[in-house]
Amino acid sequence: MSIAQINDYQNTHQQLVQATDGLTEEQLRWKAEPASWSITEVLAHLADHSIVVSFRIRDILAGTTAQLPAFNQDAWVSGQHANQGSAADSLELFRSLLHYNSLLFGRLSVEDWEKSGINFKGETVRITDIIRSFTAHVQTHLNQIARIKQGAASAAFIQ
Repeated sequence: MSIAQINDYQNTHQQLVQATDGLTEEQLRWKAEPASWSITEVLAHLADHSIVVSFRIRDILAGTTAQLPAFNQDAWVSGQHANQGSAADSLELFRSLLHYNSLLFGRLSVEDWEKSGINFKGETVRITDIIRSFTAHVQTHLNQIARIKQGAASAAFIQ
């Protein structure tokens, strides 16, 4: 894993902070329709995803041979009533897990980075793959946040 890739991973929190800076609670909780996610829900999902990724990495490092866990993101978001939660709390958990995982990354050997497990699709994934996918996943949701912000702005303009 390159230093640039680890930096990209670590920078995801700051990107999320910048994407949500200055938004009101109303804007953070706005939904285009009941089945779509608000920005608060996107942030809760990313915090959840960070928990799951953290577990997967540790499971691989522990040499567990069980299939890596998957999670039902929509059920997790709705089941925890994420839109009633705090965007700031989700961002803080996300930041804390990034920091904690970064400390772990500093202890990994070249061999550790190449350790792998089997994902829910039956594919072999290395720790390096998991980190790259995580960073790309955050980028996808940053784009989603931008679309939600545009939708909220348009809805406010129309009303």
